[in-house]
Amino acid sequence: ACGDPKAKPSYLIDKNLESAVKFIVRKFPAVETRNNNQQLAQLQKEKSEILKNLALYYFTFVDVMEFKDHVCELLNTVDVCQVFFDITVNFDLTKNYLDLIITYTTLMILLSRIEERKAIIGLYNYAHEMTHGASDREYPRLGQMIVDYENPLKKMMEEFVPHSKSLSDALISLQMVYPRRNLSADQWRNAQLLSLISAPSTMLNPAQSDTMPCEYLSLDAMEKWIIFGFILCHGILNSDATALNLWKLALQSSSCLALFRDEVFHIHKAAEDLFVNIRGYNKRINDIRECKEAAVSHAGSMHRERRKFLRSALKELATVLSDQPGLLGPKALFVFMALSFARDEIIWLLRHADNMPKKSADDFIDKHIAELIFYMEELRAHVRKYGPVMQRYYVQYLSGFDAVVLNELVQNLSVCPEDESIIMSSFVNTMTSLSVKQVEDGEVFDFRGMRLDWFRLQAYTSVSKASLSLADHRELGKMMNTIIFHTKMVDSLVEMLVETSDLSIFCFYSRAFEKMFQQCLELPSQSRYSIAFPLLCTHFMSCTHELCPEERHHIGDRSLSLCNMFLDEMAKQARNLITDICTEQCTLSDQLLPKHCAKTISQAVNKKSKKQTGKKGEPEREKPGVESMRKNRLVVTNLDKLHTALSELCFSINYVPNMVVWEHTFTPREYLTSHLEIRFTKSIVGMTMYNQATQEIAKPSELLTSVRAYMTVLQSIENYVQIDITRVFNNVLLQQTQHLDSHGEPTITSLYTNWYLETLLRQVSNGHIAYFPAMKAFVNLPTENELTFNAEEYSDISEMRALSELLGPYGMKFLSESLMWHISSQVAELKKLVVENVEVLTQMRTSFDKPDQMAALFKRLSSVDSVLKRMTIIGVILSFRSLAQEALRDVLSYHIPFLVSSIEDFKDHIPRETDMKV
Repeated sequence: ACGDPKAKPSYLIDKNLESAVKFIVRKFPAVETRNNNQQLAQLQKEKSEILKNLALYYFTFVDVMEFKDHVCELLNTVDVCQVFFDITVNFDLTKNYLDLIITYTTLMILLSRIEERKAIIGLYNYAHEMTHGASDREYPRLGQMIVDYENPLKKMMEEFVPHSKSLSDALISLQMVYPRRNLSADQWRNAQLLSLISAPSTMLNPAQSDTMPCEYLSLDAMEKWIIFGFILCHGILNSDATALNLWKLALQSSSCLALFRDEVFHIHKAAEDLFVNIRGYNKRINDIRECKEAAVSHAGSMHRERRKFLRSALKELATVLSDQPGLLGPKALFVFMALSFARDEIIWLLRHADNMPKKSADDFIDKHIAELIFYMEELRAHVRKYGPVMQRYYVQYLSGFDAVVLNELVQNLSVCPEDESIIMSSFVNTMTSLSVKQVEDGEVFDFRGMRLDWFRLQAYTSVSKASLSLADHRELGKMMNTIIFHTKMVDSLVEMLVETSDLSIFCFYSRAFEKMFQQCLELPSQSRYSIAFPLLCTHFMSCTHELCPEERHHIGDRSLSLCNMFLDEMAKQARNLITDICTEQCTLSDQLLPKHCAKTISQAVNKKSKKQTGKKGEPEREKPGVESMRKNRLVVTNLDKLHTALSELCFSINYVPNMVVWEHTFTPREYLTSHLEIRFTKSIVGMTMYNQATQEIAKPSELLTSVRAYMTVLQSIENYVQIDITRVFNNVLLQQTQHLDSHGEPTITSLYTNWYLETLLRQVSNGHIAYFPAMKAFVNLPTENELTFNAEEYSDISEMRALSELLGPYGMKFLSESLMWHISSQVAELKKLVVENVEVLTQMRTSFDKPDQMAALFKRLSSVDSVLKRMTIIGVILSFRSLAQEALRDVLSYHIPFLVSSIEDFKDHIPRETDMKV
């Protein structure tokens, strides 16, 4: 919280307290409340608030001190008992011992990095003194600890002198494990590591090792143990060549180590600074400098090659296991090794990408990282899906083999005290009682008690005066480590996945995470693996801890926002590709429109009449379809590239039906569906090419051709992704039959209705266009000012049918209602004119037989031309309405002939006297 400016306690940045804070830090850990009233006056006013708000911070530091006390006590107990440590024998005891030391070390380093530690502790204590008249009882020890651990590693080097024997023994036991794990990609390749098909004859044999839990042990953890461990017991480096070789190998592999999440520790500089003041350590300092050079020049390329190897190895493993999931039983160890190796390489890259010299930057930019993460996710999915297969296999293994072998080992023990004998017998009995029926019945297994008993037994048998010494019975230790791995395959698969493949660290490297995602989308060959990034967001909650519940919401929100962003970007990318394909297809379908054949017909007529055209050597126009003729398979068109990119991206979108992130379910396909709906709506309206200034609009038949081409492309998306494209059509096209869509935007119905009413029919009333009943169309009349459009091309029977197809019955109903509203407004105006001339009209009605009087009355009528004009307008609108209705009937008769004929039958044959509303 102190590292985050937003979460920092407000008292540290309060201007009124600035002088008090400076005074407290300067005098720390001494407490001087007398004779400093001026500097501490403000503190006196706010003491109760400070006590209340800084208590959480202060007591966290107290917890650290108490943890340190307990660790020191435990380490002293371990030394007194002369505990035997060997990672290959008493794995759990050694691993937890080393983990404890590293946790302690990193905690003290992190403590020294909190710049405000003195200010927080001092402020709280001064407030306590002012309130209660005395310092907090923990303050003297806490203040001293803060001062002592200003340089934590230097202090701990002194502290660990008595513990160096136990620690160095535990570290040197890694000589059989760490070098074997820290090999180059070529060595892995030559050993055909992780390959199931390299030796087909042994494919069904169980993957075995004397050091089962060491095979998937984190390389990152081992390097921390070795580097920090040998710094703390540095004397062994001068006397033991094995220790020195281990330490140098670890120093050459990395430039920095993770302390906690994204907090890193630059190992070479820190080690050099520590050793430079120790007499006789010139050789060690030279070793550190050589290792630093090796790490800078070779580590990046070595890890890059490892990632390259792991991509192909995990792909092979995932492919074989998806085809033969039964192999997950015997080869489970390979799966967890593969996950652990890949996880270590990804974390190494993430950590070093921001902390390496720029000259070797290429080794720290991996554009194929998505592929490696994807195959990790695929292996994780196999383990979760086929968990029961693994359970069946290992339940039989435990009861049929492990129990028998362990029983024999126990029987052959020369000395076996009663307590140890009871625990061993319980192991055998627990395993013997297992059966496949328990798996089939869905029984929940729990071997935590057995594993805890084995941990206790390791502690009992590893002390110096134990009756049964594990150091003398290594086979027992190795056998039990194997059995513990087998029990985990039955009841702890999810925990094993977290242990070997948790990548929640990405939560704290969000900028690098987003950059990797963008690189993945930009590289067409990698876009099929882009789903790996949203899937990684499901890991984030595993980095939360029950002792820090307030973090859950922060990390949960981050996981949700990142997952949402990734899925949205993937859907946008797919939508853009689909739009580009639609544009290409619309261009191709446009070439097939009748208007483009005029030139071809003209050329054919000219050839027939043997007329020589004035222009010689005029290039012959390419006919539609030429783009499909290929002379060479290697020729790749733009459409090919778009389809390839789309199929790759759609594979990713279609990879999982849904994913759960912090109790929220995400459905990738729905993101694509919603984006397609929005884009299809905009495209349809855009393809009308309506220009309000010039009153230009696309012909309905041309728009219909483009919409059909667009829909054909969208229908083909169902070949790539399991989405219901019909739902998209229904949602979009039905909205287009209304006046406004769901977003309140104008639709093609409103655009065409406005255009026909305001542009075409207005020109009719202006005398520029006339209705031609024989042609069932409106035609242009020769006038001085030529119109910008040909009325016949918008109002003939084919165009009206196309309009009916586009607008549908609801859209045509809206058009008809708009026409009728215009007629009603004209009738209203006519009524006004009738009212205005009512007296004259009444007289005329009784004077039909008096021509002279009629002529005189006629001259008295006002607005005669207006009446004729309005009647003409009504006639024109009714004529257009009849054209539209006829076109709609034709379209409906084509699409739903039986329904239309049934409705007509009702209309024609129900007796009129029957009062019936249909």
